[in-house]
Amino acid sequence: MNEGWTKRWKALLIWLCGYLSIVAFALVGGYVIVKSEEEDLKKTTKLAFIVTLIFTAISMFFSIFSSIGSMANNYYSSGAYDVYNILYQVTNIIKIAVYVVFAVIAFFGKNGSAHQSAEKQKKDETPTGEESVQ
Repeated sequence: MNEGWTKRWKALLIWLCGYLSIVAFALVGGYVIVKSEEEDLKKTTKLAFIVTLIFTAISMFFSIFSSIGSMANNYYSSGAYDVYNILYQVTNIIKIAVYVVFAVIAFFGKNGSAHQSAEKQKKDETPTGEESVQ
């Protein structure tokens, strides 16, 4: 196992950090953007950044809604809190599903297609004994 971290493990780490914390993602994603020469990882980081921004904005909305609602009388016994609670839980489920799907695609999807295209390129480069006439 001298290979170390492959592209698919790095992509999985990017999505995991995006799910866990914006700070962890900023460190890992920033490092990939600045230091990595692999375009696939940079594209994965950009997509993870967009998804992380979307869920951060949703979280900010819920924080504002909760803060404003807590200033009102009887907020925690009102229908607004029930709606907030349901939407918050549904958003958490969607967030988990989105990050898992993208992580699985990054881990399994691209690696298989890249391997197949590399094999196809090898076959195309092998000499067939025929010379092209120009």
